[in-house]
Amino acid sequence: MKNETTFDAPISEQIWDMKYRFKDNDGRPIDDTVEMTWHRIATALAVNESDPALWSERFYDALSDWKYLPAGRITAGAGTGRMVTLFNCYVMGTIPDSMAGIFEMLREAALTMQQGGGIGYDFSTIRPKGSLVVKMGADASGPLTFMDCWDAMCRTVMSAGSRRGAMMGTMRCDHPDIEDFITAKQDAARFRMFNLSVLVTDPLMEAVAKDEDWPLVHRKAPQNPSVDVREHLSMEGSEMVSTRDDRLFTHKVVRARELWDKIMRSTYAVAEPGVIFIDRINKTNNLNYCETIAATNPCGEQPLPPYGACLLGSINLARLVDRAFESNAGIDSRRLEDLVAVAVRMMDNVVDVSNFPLPQQEAEAKAKRRIGLGVTGLADALSMCGLRYGSPEAVARTEKWMGLVAVSAYKASIELAKEKGAFELFDADKFLAKGTHASTMPDDVQADIRKHGIRNSHLTSIAPTGTISLYGGNVSSGIEPIFSPSYTRKVLQKDGSRTEELVMDYAVSKYHEWREANNVQDKELPGHFADVQTLTPMDHLVMQAAAQKYVDSSISKTINLPEDITFEDFSEVYTYAYYNGCKGCTTYRPNEITGSVLSVDEKPKEVGPVAHAPELAERPDTLPGAVYKVKIGGDPAFYVTVADIEEGGKRRPFEVFVNTKNPEHIAWMTALTRMVSAIFRQPHDSCFVVEELKNVFDPKGGGFWNGAYRPSVVAAIGQVIEDHMRSIGYGSFDLAFEAGEGESIERVRPSGPTCPNCHSYNLKHEAGCVQCVDCGHSKCG
Repeated sequence: MKNETTFDAPISEQIWDMKYRFKDNDGRPIDDTVEMTWHRIATALAVNESDPALWSERFYDALSDWKYLPAGRITAGAGTGRMVTLFNCYVMGTIPDSMAGIFEMLREAALTMQQGGGIGYDFSTIRPKGSLVVKMGADASGPLTFMDCWDAMCRTVMSAGSRRGAMMGTMRCDHPDIEDFITAKQDAARFRMFNLSVLVTDPLMEAVAKDEDWPLVHRKAPQNPSVDVREHLSMEGSEMVSTRDDRLFTHKVVRARELWDKIMRSTYAVAEPGVIFIDRINKTNNLNYCETIAATNPCGEQPLPPYGACLLGSINLARLVDRAFESNAGIDSRRLEDLVAVAVRMMDNVVDVSNFPLPQQEAEAKAKRRIGLGVTGLADALSMCGLRYGSPEAVARTEKWMGLVAVSAYKASIELAKEKGAFELFDADKFLAKGTHASTMPDDVQADIRKHGIRNSHLTSIAPTGTISLYGGNVSSGIEPIFSPSYTRKVLQKDGSRTEELVMDYAVSKYHEWREANNVQDKELPGHFADVQTLTPMDHLVMQAAAQKYVDSSISKTINLPEDITFEDFSEVYTYAYYNGCKGCTTYRPNEITGSVLSVDEKPKEVGPVAHAPELAERPDTLPGAVYKVKIGGDPAFYVTVADIEEGGKRRPFEVFVNTKNPEHIAWMTALTRMVSAIFRQPHDSCFVVEELKNVFDPKGGGFWNGAYRPSVVAAIGQVIEDHMRSIGYGSFDLAFEAGEGESIERVRPSGPTCPNCHSYNLKHEAGCVQCVDCGHSKCG
């Protein structure tokens, strides 16, 4: 083992220690150094080789200096002996349109999340709302109500490494409930554990272009049986159709442009749903002869069949640049080819050494041996070569590097097939049929596939790499641009205080080192150091389209857009993505609902003098209020009393009491209500208390109350308080309210979502995922 490596940035070491360092059950480190982590991984992945010592050394070399970054599950779990999966995420089985089948799928999802896997589901197979359930003589509630069950389950099942699971929910663009699906997340409290994407078909895009009608169809008839029956149209060949006859009942007809506009307006407003161009995915799929894809993993870079699993890893391009910032800077092709070959072998071995939550997942993985090798640090590497992200020169260099990665990966898999055999379902003629991604490989590569077979059905994918990129030296994430040259993060200290720490992008840090070493006087960054705040939507799009040519799965990327972009320009982003070969599109536009993108290098806004909090208001002898009965789970009912005070002709909450017969709850309920009451007695907007309480999850599970699932007793109390606030007309849940004697007191706090780990508002949106800048938390690995 080499001498102890120095981390490039404090945050890199902190991420390693927090997420990837192997520790015993009491939190004592077993990996004393990052070299021990690399050795642990290398040894575990070489165990099935004919010469484990040889390959362990080669694997270690690929891992060293963070040149190759396996996905988080592998880095954290390989060689630990723990019963966790090394696969990051899954698409689960096709959901049957029956109550028993639906809840069996829910059980499988819980088991998968318990081992740390994110999941994707297509909910199109569930009959639409209002369809007749013949045996019950009742109307169906529709797929969205069952998605609520998945959302509640995900809230309570703790994933491995204390991470909560991530989920992707998809629905076809011709499902009768698609309009409700599109707008579902405009309710900020619904589907918080889901990313949502619409499966957009080629026929829909054609109908949009021609301004035609668009039928919403399903195999289950609507209540009105006289509605015409139509052929299956765009659903031909789908997983859903394969289990039924070829007729679909038309439940409703809409204008295609109006449906597309609804998708765009929802995404413009709340950044969801995303869009997946599902027909393109299935047509170019190397295995379109033996599988149909209807869903993706949570961040969209892995379109997968039922029970498919995504196995991810990234080549760190920023670590491979030679002669950085010189006129002849570049990446050595041979070095990149060799690193890709070793990475492919390592990832192929993961299939054989990993645990799987379900036997169906293991069978699927071993029959196809699908892997997703991608890159990270692309923007940094381009900057180190003097190229501006999104420029024609950067696009050309990206195509060169991505083409080299793709061809090298396919060649490495062919070599593995010679040694270990092709994947079980390999069929050369069908695998190389016109239209598949494999058919775009160079002629010599296709000839070798026909002659020797190939070990892995799919080889390339570009995943969100937020956390592993921080671990790898704070390099730019995936193929995203540099988020910012530097930013300040707040670090929680052991004594509970927070200190500020400057975090600098890897390429920017290396540029400063180069500048000092070469006595360059200009301290300003060169213009090619473009970051997300200075790029146009087209800069993002051309880079995504360029990379997609060489990726046989898909790409997780977020196109960050300015808040003031017009709706028309916003919609054009998706149209361009479709007509330029992308398999999906995800955007983020900051606004009042989604919150702002992390602002960097900004001076604090002047908000005027801050008044000291007044003493607690004196309690009147009598107060108006209301009492609410709450029954959740198996606990006895308890009663919540919310009392109000009148000021300036208006009422506001003043104190809260809870009466319970459960002795286990008395102490904490008393403490909670005293604290909440103390907040209420201050003359400021206390609406924020509601969200804090409603976001509390009980690992033991919550229950249903007042027609909806509540993740904990505390959350139910929060809902009671919100309902009461609304009933007395208190607060509009905005940033201001009038407090007594006409005095306006403004609540100054950031808007938008908070980190579930540290509750910071310092979030950034990239690579289809959200990452906390302060603690590095990301549900995407």
